[in-house]
Amino acid sequence: MQVDPSPYRPNPAPVPAGTAPAIDRRVILAGAVGSIIEYYDFGIYGYLSASLASVFFVHGDPAAALLATFATFAAAFVLRPLGGLIFGHIGDRIGRKKTLAATVIAMALATFAIGVLPSYAAVGAFAAVLLVLGRCVQGVASGGEIGGAASYVAECSPPHRRGLLCSTTQLGALTGALLASAVVTLFTTVLGDETMKAWGWRIPFLIGLPLGLVGLWIRARLEDSPQFLDLAERGEVAKAPVVQLFANNRAALARTFGLSVLLFAAYYVVYVYAATHLQKTGGFSALTAFWSTIATLAVSCVLMPVFGALSDRVGRKPIFFGASIATLVLVFPGFMAMDAHGTAPAVLAQIVLGIPESALMAVAFSTFAEMLPARVRYSGIALGFNLASMAVGGTAPYICTWLINKTGDPLCPAWFLAGTALITLATTFSLRESAGTSLRTS
Repeated sequence: MQVDPSPYRPNPAPVPAGTAPAIDRRVILAGAVGSIIEYYDFGIYGYLSASLASVFFVHGDPAAALLATFATFAAAFVLRPLGGLIFGHIGDRIGRKKTLAATVIAMALATFAIGVLPSYAAVGAFAAVLLVLGRCVQGVASGGEIGGAASYVAECSPPHRRGLLCSTTQLGALTGALLASAVVTLFTTVLGDETMKAWGWRIPFLIGLPLGLVGLWIRARLEDSPQFLDLAERGEVAKAPVVQLFANNRAALARTFGLSVLLFAAYYVVYVYAATHLQKTGGFSALTAFWSTIATLAVSCVLMPVFGALSDRVGRKPIFFGASIATLVLVFPGFMAMDAHGTAPAVLAQIVLGIPESALMAVAFSTFAEMLPARVRYSGIALGFNLASMAVGGTAPYICTWLINKTGDPLCPAWFLAGTALITLATTFSLRESAGTSLRTS
C-alpha cells in the first residue's frame, strides 16, 4: 500500500524516533493532558457518588441508590473496549495526533453535559437514562484516549528514558484524580454537604469543558509521532490494525490485559472507592475522606516518576513483581486500619496502599509499548488496557459496595484486590524484560 506522506507530515524529511525535538515539554504535556481530563472526569463522578445517588435515583433506599450510581459509573467502562477498538483503528490508520484531539474534546463535552442534566425530581427515571448516556459517551472517548497517549509518548522517547517519560502520561492520570478530589473538597468545604447535594455537584462537571479546550489547544500544536510518520512514508500503515493485532500479537494483548488487572482494581479501590469506604464503613466525615484521598494522590504523584526512572535502571519486571507482592502483603492490614476509626492510621493506610499502585502505573505504558509493534500499538494498548478496565476497573466500587452489603465484612475490598494482585503477579512471570530496547515497527 502506498501512502502519500503529505497528509501526515508537512515536511517530508525523516525524523528519527527519540530525537531531542520530539521529547520536549510539549510532547510530555500532550500525552499527560488527556489523562488529566479523563481521570478528572471519572474522579469527580466517583467522589460525588453519594450526591449523585440522591439526585438521579429513587429516594428512600440510600444503599440501592448508591449501588445504582456505581452501576452507572461501571457502565462507562463496559464501552471503553469499544472506544479502544474504534479510536485504536483510527489512530493506527491516520495517526495519533488527530485521533487524540478528537478523544479529548469528546470527553470534555460529555462531562459538561452531565453537569447540566435534569434531576430525578424534575424528570423522573429519565434523569438516570440521561446520566447513563453521558457516561457511555465518556467511556467510548476515554477508551480511545489512553492507548494513543501511551503510544505517542513512547514513540517520542529514547530507549534509556522511556520508562521515565511514559510515566508522565500516568502521572497525568493521578494529577486528574488529584484535581478532581481537590475541586470536590474545595466546593464541599465552601458550600457544605446540603448545597453540594442540591446543586453544587454540578460545578466540578462544568469545569470539564474548559479543561478539554485547553487540552485540544495543546494537542493541535504538535506533529504526529516520528515512528508513525516514518511508517506512513514507507507505506506500511496497517489497513486493518485489529485484524493484525489478533493474528500476530495475541500473547502481547493477553499480557497487556493481565498486567493491567491489578493496576485498574487498585486505582479505583484505593483512589476512588476508598473515599466512600471511609465514610460508609469507617465512619469518617466526607471532608476527612476527601483530604485522605488528596494526601494519597499527592504522595503517589511524587513517587511515580521515581518508579518510572527506576524501571529504566533495573527493568520493568522487578517493578511489576514488587508492586504485586507489596499489594498482597499490605492490603489486609491496610483495610483493617481504615476501619479502626482512628484518623491517622486510616489516612496512613490509604497512602501506603497507593504506593504500589503508583509503581504499576509508572511502568505500565513503557512496557506495553515495548511489547507491541508500531503498526498495531495504539489498538493493542487501547484494547488490552480497556478490557481490564471493564473487568475490574469501573466495576470495583460496585463490587466492593455490593460485597460489603451482602456479607457485612469490611475486608471484602481487600480480598478483591488480593485476587487481582495474583493475576498480575502470574502474568509478570511470562513477561520478557524490555527496558532499554528499541520499539518494534512491525
